[in-house]
Amino acid sequence: MSECSHVAEMPRPEPVPLSATCPECLANGTNPVQLRLCLSCGHVGCCDSSVGRHATGHYSATGHPLMRSFEPGEAWRWCYADLTIV
Repeated sequence: MSECSHVAEMPRPEPVPLSATCPECLANGTNPVQLRLCLSCGHVGCCDSSVGRHATGHYSATGHPLMRSFEPGEAWRWCYADLTIV
């Protein structure tokens, strides 16, 4: 794992998830494959294996660089800006 410059900017504690699932998938009637939590604001989005790719869309719209898996038993984090696991 690599440390990126954005990790130091993360809010602590992590933001509270804004939903239990991807709200965009819910609104569109699609099923998220895996969920991701934005570590800047708490938005929950689906991964790039999902039809909507809403976690990536959230990064593109907001510039929030860090997310972590929102799946049970997973704790890895991804930095969109540095394209690395942190």
